[in-house]
Amino acid sequence: MSHSGSTLILIMAIAVLAPLLAYGVGRRLPVPLVIFEILLGILIGPDVLDWARPDALIDGLSQLGLTMLIFLAGYEIEFGKVRGDTLRRAVWSWLAALALGLGTGILLGGGYAKGVFIGVALTSTALGTVLPVLRDAGALHGRFGSVVMAFGAVGEFGPIIAMALLLSGRAAAESAVLLGVFAALTAAAVLWALRPRPPWFSRIIAKTLHSSGQFAVRFVFLVLALMLGASTALGLDVLLGAFAAGLITRLVLTGAAPESGPEILEKVEGVGFGFLVPVFFVVTGIEFDLDSLLSGGRTLLLLPVFLLLFLLVRGGPIWFLAPRDLDRRDRGGLVLYGSTALPLVVAITTIGVDDHELSAGDAAALVGAGMVSVLVFPLLALKLRARAGEKALPSEAVRGSEAW
Repeated sequence: MSHSGSTLILIMAIAVLAPLLAYGVGRRLPVPLVIFEILLGILIGPDVLDWARPDALIDGLSQLGLTMLIFLAGYEIEFGKVRGDTLRRAVWSWLAALALGLGTGILLGGGYAKGVFIGVALTSTALGTVLPVLRDAGALHGRFGSVVMAFGAVGEFGPIIAMALLLSGRAAAESAVLLGVFAALTAAAVLWALRPRPPWFSRIIAKTLHSSGQFAVRFVFLVLALMLGASTALGLDVLLGAFAAGLITRLVLTGAAPESGPEILEKVEGVGFGFLVPVFFVVTGIEFDLDSLLSGGRTLLLLPVFLLLFLLVRGGPIWFLAPRDLDRRDRGGLVLYGSTALPLVVAITTIGVDDHELSAGDAAALVGAGMVSVLVFPLLALKLRARAGEKALPSEAVRGSEAW
């Protein structure tokens, strides 16, 4: 059997084992599934058992997994809830975090280039990891869930924009122009998505939804491919295209097939969370530089420093700019969810190591801090909010707080 084949079998075995472990442990302590996927990936990786090493095929599947994770995060955003005062506060809190992150990163990294990678990583939010936790807790579709979605969406989308502007290796003006072109293309796609679809479109979706045709699912992946192609052609990060594709796809399906939308999403999530996304997280564990982390010294000391900085840099502005209708416990929960970071941290540190701007040790400390944040922060947020119980706001208050 080829090396790729044996590694893929191990990865999929972990993908099956991880939910069983999460379910078993979850009866006593709710641990996010991603933690088991990464830890088991470390176990089979070169620094422990040395059973698996990624190659071109496995790395390609891993990149597809990251793309699907960002796509699904974009799809989850409900435009009716992510708007108005909440959205403005989310944007300002992220911009404040970016200023803090860049300043902190440059001071900590000892230079601009390295500091930019650290600073942008500190501003990210793992929306794709947080949303399943909120969904499982039954808090996704209430007022608190909509606020987390707004702040998380900006914390996911903002770093992608910052990566395109600051980490592309191009002049800022050139990057801004290319981003403007991509924004124009995305706006045109959004306007097209908002137009009423012809009757045949809905009929084909309904007719093929349970057949081998699967028109809707294929259409979703076509939109994803087109947006990935547009971002690649402009020299931008593919994650920008993936996020935009998720936004556009939701608009199209909400308008054309509102009744079938949830079922279509389930099918797409089956491909993403059932196959590609687990590959990404397991490969993250396999490639994790455990030796650098356990060798002690600066790398090990940096891990708790970065963990604290996630809370201070990302969470600090969220605390001060959170919507006024949230009480202290909900505000604290929002800070903890907003400070949870991992997927984009992995992407940013990977670019930094490939560009020889970040050392393997610094990357391991950042990713390790992200892993701890995924394990600890959502659990603390759940416990913090459980003490006060779920509070539903009157509809008038919600509408007032979301007014333009």
